[in-house]
Order: sequence, then C-alpha cells, then structure tokens
Amino acid sequence: MEVVTVVKKAPTYHPPLPNQIDPVPVEWTVLNPELMQNYLDDLNEGDAPTNVWYALTTKGYENLSTNMAEVKRYLRQVISILKYYRELDEQEAKADE
Repeated sequence: MEVVTVVKKAPTYHPPLPNQIDPVPVEWTVLNPELMQNYLDDLNEGDAPTNVWYALTTKGYENLSTNMAEVKRYLRQVISILKYYRELDEQEAKADE
C-alpha cells in the first residue's frame, strides 16, 4: 500500500465589506451674539428650549475637518488594498483551473 500526500491550498475566506456609512443629517446652529442674546432672554423668561450647546474654536473646527478627511483617506486606502488582494486571489484561482 502506498500513501500519496496531495498538497492543496485551502480556500481563502474573504469576509464581506461592511455596509456603507449612511450618515444621518445633523442640524448646525451658528451662535452669533444676536442669537445668543435671544436665547438668554428666552432663558430668563423661562421659554428657552433645553438645548445643549457645543462650541469649537476655528482651529478646533479645522482639526475636526482634517481628522474626518484622514478617516476618509484611510478607508479608501484599506478598501483599495482589500480589492487588490481579492483580485489577486481570483487570478490565482483562474490559473489553477
């Protein structure tokens, strides 16, 4: 009896890409002195809505914008790398056939 060992490459698992981001709308309010004074007047009269206000400096907003651009760049590059390797595996599979 003769034992023959056949080396066969295991199939490569390619997990699906995650769903695309579907951003929800965000309402921005720019607080200028007039709008802030209106809010303070309403607050003193007890008619102000219960809003929470966040503020960014101009530099903080630039940094936030830069960070979001970097996230987009990173994701584009990662997806590009994934596509490259998937295409490479497809070419190898076709060559094996």
